Amino acid sequence: MVTQLAQKTYTVEEYLELELASETRSEYRNGEIIPMTGGTPNHNDISGNAYILLKALLKTKEYRVFHVDQRLWIPSLKQYAYPDVMVAPKPLEMQTGRKDTITNPCFIAEVLSRSTQNYDRSEKFANYRTIDTFQEYLLIDQYHIHVEHHVKTAVNQWLFSEYVDPNVTISLQFLDLPIQIADLYDNIEFI
Repeated sequence: MVTQLAQKTYTVEEYLELELASETRSEYRNGEIIPMTGGTPNHNDISGNAYILLKALLKTKEYRVFHVDQRLWIPSLKQYAYPDVMVAPKPLEMQTGRKDTITNPCFIAEVLSRSTQNYDRSEKFANYRTIDTFQEYLLIDQYHIHVEHHVKTAVNQWLFSEYVDPNVTISLQFLDLPIQIADLYDNIEFI
């Protein structure tokens, strides 16, 4: 007979208290605290490239660009996440009573890893879609050139495109921003 230990569930308040005291980041899903594992050099460089490109393109616009450590609150699901790259319009909307948790992203990019790619494509994307301001999602593979682009076209309707050619320039719809695939993969060595 196999005995399973009951997994502790945490309240939002308990999670936030633990998160403030922790040296590492964790996401919060349905009462469960999910530690964020360390990334690979490719993951770090790709998310950094996306951040730098967006930061430069949005320099004079009314948007803020965040990289890795900015917490996102998904209110309808009572979940917290740390997107790899996130863009939100000014003024930022914060979770009630918090100064460290955004609620109004319009764009999110995630760099895919083998352990999280299925979650990023399915459940995580579904979770992000519950946010009214969320309009665009970019999934960037770190193992080979492959970018998946989702754009909201109407309520409950999303347009999907994918790219494998580094010479292609895609247009991010939220501000008609051109991003060349090769720039996302700048200085990446595929192993």
